Amino acid sequence: MTEETKHPFIAHLETLREDRAALAALRRGLGQDPGTVPAMYPYVVTWLPTSASRATETAYYLIAALFAYHPKGQGIGNLGTAFRIAASNESDTTAIERRFTALLAAHSDDLSFYLRQAVSYLKSKDIAINWNSLFLDLQRWHYQDRPVQKQWATTFWGKKDSQ
Repeated sequence: MTEETKHPFIAHLETLREDRAALAALRRGLGQDPGTVPAMYPYVVTWLPTSASRATETAYYLIAALFAYHPKGQGIGNLGTAFRIAASNESDTTAIERRFTALLAAHSDDLSFYLRQAVSYLKSKDIAINWNSLFLDLQRWHYQDRPVQKQWATTFWGKKDSQ
């Protein structure tokens, strides 16, 4: 699947953007272990692949809850891009960099906490998130060579393209 191809689950979540009851049910998953909130099941279970790995199941539930919290869509790039946009609007980026570094260092078991903090911050700055990219990245977060974390770091701190 290419980056330009929207995952069907993300397309499904986007159809719920105006459904207040669905978003409320999905938000109940914030801060809870993935798959433990029955109110989320009608919106997530049918989309889970058969024999989904723990990482995949976690990604589905976590993205659903986070999307419901900040359903603003059409973000670009990865989460590093969103943080770079946030940093570009600040004169002192120390706090943003500290927050972003903590997110990059997060272990898979703690990722939901750090992502909830990150999404909350981006929501407060009215910065859209590329939910498709984040969804795909979460499924690779635990890879030993840390490709997701390296991509996000490169996007955030990398050389700015000259216009």
